[in-house]
Amino acid sequence: MRLDKLLSNMGYGSRKEIKKLCKSGAVKVDGKPIKDSSAHVEPNTQEVEIFGEIVRYREFVYVMMNKPQGVISATEDMMEETVVDLLDPEFFAFEVFPVGRLDKDTEGLLLLTNDGKLAHELLSPRKHVPKRYFARIEGRVTEEDGRAFRKGVTLDDGYKTLPAELTILVQGSISEIELVIYEGKYHQVKRMFEAVGKKVTYLKRIAMGKLELDESLEPGEYRELAEEELDLLRMSEKMTEK
Repeated sequence: MRLDKLLSNMGYGSRKEIKKLCKSGAVKVDGKPIKDSSAHVEPNTQEVEIFGEIVRYREFVYVMMNKPQGVISATEDMMEETVVDLLDPEFFAFEVFPVGRLDKDTEGLLLLTNDGKLAHELLSPRKHVPKRYFARIEGRVTEEDGRAFRKGVTLDDGYKTLPAELTILVQGSISEIELVIYEGKYHQVKRMFEAVGKKVTYLKRIAMGKLELDESLEPGEYRELAEEELDLLRMSEKMTEK
């Protein structure tokens, strides 16, 4: 990889700025100053320094966020705060984007990455990667609702959902449930409950594939995935197509 491309990808400046840094002697490769910013380096085996700081090169980043309510799942918006706006500037150079979307008033697990291939696999309708939600429901959720969800319910636009798995946690005038769905239609969980005459009052995604939300993250907080969590994601995207 060209040295200027590596450093610009890591957020050290534009290629023009990096060219000046190299000429000033601020950049070293394996301990030797490199004046030519177009020189090629092997980021996985060679040590690159800038102002004495070792550059830890990463092609891809994977961030788990506990998305808060009131923030939209987008990279930029002229009117609304986005999930990318919540990130530290160090992530801006990687041009991360949310994998799928959570509604503005929905909380919970959101993955942000710049790995387009993994994102495509996780979102592919052919993969049926499961998404697990916790919800509070206005109305008494019953076993009859569970049977309806297992068969698939017809939404307001005539679409019949794939079978879903409903677990009733608390049953009453305000019920608490967990629901696993295998697709991601617009407002799907809310519309599924509307189809059985009930209303979602609170919704939080707690798992995507084999990756579960770190419950120590407060709404709006995030961290990079550990290697074992990334392995869980990759296991999810390799699920057998149904």
